[in-house]
Amino acid sequence: MNEQPEEKRFGFGKNWQSFSKQIDSKRVSEAAESLRASFQSETFENKRFLDLGCGSGLFSLAALQLGASVVSIDLDIDSIHCTKALRDELGVAEDRWQVHQGSILDPNWLESLGSADLVYCWGVAHHTGRMNDAIRYVASQVRDNGRLCLAIYNDEGGASRRWFFIKRFYNGLRPTLQPIFVFLIASFFELRFAMIRLLKGCNPLPFVAWRNKRLDRGMSVWHDWTDWVGGFPFEVAKPEDVIIPLRREGFVLENLKTVGRGWGCNEYLFSRSSKNQSRS
Repeated sequence: MNEQPEEKRFGFGKNWQSFSKQIDSKRVSEAAESLRASFQSETFENKRFLDLGCGSGLFSLAALQLGASVVSIDLDIDSIHCTKALRDELGVAEDRWQVHQGSILDPNWLESLGSADLVYCWGVAHHTGRMNDAIRYVASQVRDNGRLCLAIYNDEGGASRRWFFIKRFYNGLRPTLQPIFVFLIASFFELRFAMIRLLKGCNPLPFVAWRNKRLDRGMSVWHDWTDWVGGFPFEVAKPEDVIIPLRREGFVLENLKTVGRGWGCNEYLFSRSSKNQSRS
């Protein structure tokens, strides 16, 4: 799953531009709750927050409202436009909220931006085409006594390989056909989920699940499906594939939330202290 042609890259920024029209105070509040849970901290006061793969800018804004100074980074120019528009609309000073276009696969450029107390890279490294390098470079930006929150697609074995081909097929379609393909894939799985709920004696309708999706990270169901079906490049990892290399770099796993044997992201919270930081 490493041969991922550049021309097949999904337009993440265009999806985020569409989603950004739905950002409101409730979504920002839900994103802030998600960040508190992810970093196991109620406040980000006097912290520097590095948002690597900022997308719409929603979580950068949430971190800002929690008290952090924020640096938002994305490769996609449409995401940069989204995030800058959000910042400028609110009149936030650039010294409180910096926005930069660049790649997390460029360690020298990353280093030039400076380290941070809180580094957030949710669902990004596995879309770079060089996931292991991306994780290593992202981790290098965490300060002593800082924390790193990562979310990486779970390795489902054969199912992950099937998703690889589905995603590549989506990106080979004409743009006018892509939403139809997302609708067909989403409908198939939503019907499957409904049948599972019915067999368990639960209400088969999806509205509770959709509401929980929004409460989880302030996200939109449609944009989440589009991101999932289209998101390419696409790599996956088992928890040990992420944890063991970072332990060698002096990181301690503070929390792990997995999807078991299912699809989606495993979420990791690591800490780094001067006494356990690798000096090799």
